[in-house]
Amino acid sequence: MSEAHLYLRASTKDQDAERAKQLLLDFAHHHNLKVAGIYAENISGTKLDRPELSRLLDTAAPGDVLLVESVDRLSRLSQEDWSHLKGAIEAKRLRLVVADLPTSHMLVNDKGITGQVMQVINSMLIDLMATMARLDQEKRVERIKQGLENKRARGEKVGGKGRDQKKWEKVADLLKRGSLTMDEIAKLAGVGVATVYRIKRELSQPA
Repeated sequence: MSEAHLYLRASTKDQDAERAKQLLLDFAHHHNLKVAGIYAENISGTKLDRPELSRLLDTAAPGDVLLVESVDRLSRLSQEDWSHLKGAIEAKRLRLVVADLPTSHMLVNDKGITGQVMQVINSMLIDLMATMARLDQEKRVERIKQGLENKRARGEKVGGKGRDQKKWEKVADLLKRGSLTMDEIAKLAGVGVATVYRIKRELSQPA
């Protein structure tokens, strides 16, 4: 029975890195693979240096299966970094199997000439999908960048913390008293003097 190492990745801490865990466990069971390890981490696919992926590569033995849900869970890397990672996988003689890439499923068992042919075809397809994943990431970044630029062009605030409504209301209330200095209001409200002046300007603007 071949051994499989399951790699799971999500980009941010808000996402569930183990979302596809059951899917991969079911895949391993269906293909008679013994699960040797599960490696899950929350990190961008654009980063080559990933602790859990590195641990997998250190732990896995030649001939083992590296199982992922999809190519983009493994890589959104630049062409250079993808070549480096792919080289590391090949150097360990691991069989890269992608759950949503049916052609790769043959690599679980085929070790003869058919397996070698499929490995070549599979390698080409994975290269293509890795490139598509990288381009998709670049498009996302570009869309976010364009969105921020559009907001700036409209004069909207970009980035930074949202307004603390409670502190804003406290400063507004203290300003309305008219008997306190800006420094005194800032200390009482727990904000900076510049914030007090900004709120004062906002209050003086016509509704």
